[in-house]
Amino acid sequence: MRKSGGLALIRRIGRRVEALGRRARRSHRVAFGALMLVQLLISIACLAWSTFVPASFLIVPLVVGGVLLRFGELVALTAITTTFGAYVVLSRGLALPRIGFVLVLAVVGWIMITSAKVRSRLGVPGTRGESMLMELRDTLTAQGELPTLPPGWRVEVAIQSAGGSTFSGDFVVSTVHEHVLEVALVDVSGKGIDAGTRALLLSGAFGGLLGVVPEEEFLSSANRYIRRQEWDDDFATVVHVVLDLRTGDFDVRTAGHPPAIQFDAWSGRWQTRDTDGPLLGLVESPDFEVNHGQLKLGDALFLYSDGMVETPRQDIGRGTDRLAGHAERLVGQGFLGAAAELVATAGGPGDDSAIVIIHRMAHA
Repeated sequence: MRKSGGLALIRRIGRRVEALGRRARRSHRVAFGALMLVQLLISIACLAWSTFVPASFLIVPLVVGGVLLRFGELVALTAITTTFGAYVVLSRGLALPRIGFVLVLAVVGWIMITSAKVRSRLGVPGTRGESMLMELRDTLTAQGELPTLPPGWRVEVAIQSAGGSTFSGDFVVSTVHEHVLEVALVDVSGKGIDAGTRALLLSGAFGGLLGVVPEEEFLSSANRYIRRQEWDDDFATVVHVVLDLRTGDFDVRTAGHPPAIQFDAWSGRWQTRDTDGPLLGLVESPDFEVNHGQLKLGDALFLYSDGMVETPRQDIGRGTDRLAGHAERLVGQGFLGAAAELVATAGGPGDDSAIVIIHRMAHA
């Protein structure tokens, strides 16, 4: 079997998570000690200079602890803060407003503890949960970075999330092996943040399959993987291209995805590479048709998600013609920078949009 970056990606994620865990344990202990000291100093200041230092300052370290500390440490900080607060305000004499302040401290602590408990159940206490998520996102996004191609070839990709989110339901995985380029553009059901978690999961899985299983079995293997997840109503669409970088011959297969379109430099025409295949995750043993073609000098192949061509008032067929019309204006510049420009001009703002352009340049 051919080697893939999938296992290496998993190992990198594991090492990164382990390192984050070690740093988290050290930083939690330091933060807990520092916040305890701050609460003690605030309490002393409130007793010594009650006119200038209000007892409400005790709330600030408690809120900070709700963000930084683990569940057990936060419970201890809340208990000690409530005790300090009660001693400070009651030492000034028993009064209903002062008793109310102690109750406010307890309520704020309870809110912080509830939030920390949720993060503790996930095993990502404090701010490390957000850090781990960002690290995972960045690592898996790197899986979609396109490989370096030999002279005479250029490939570009651009992805735009719905609503400007940093997470997208569209992603790209690719690999080069033995002068063969494999690219898969995947569109997960949903959009923006809602589809982000499934896209992160599938990005690592599909990246591990690409270049390992035979080209003709990639979509079937991806379908089996999604079926094992037992998602209720979720699915994915894929366009998969296998391109021989020596001859320009390519195979296109799709799973419920808009067809690839090819620009013929000799005739100046655009051709749709139609194939047939069901959505991934819906059928137990689907069949995926293949469309054979060739990229000659100057030709280009466009892969895109439905966010580039489909709107509530326009079907995919007309949207594809519109996309080709936008791309027609970029022929003169050899499609350089075309992916980013097309996503910006043709992509729909209400849906995730992605495009991959593979160009066999007329002059290397």
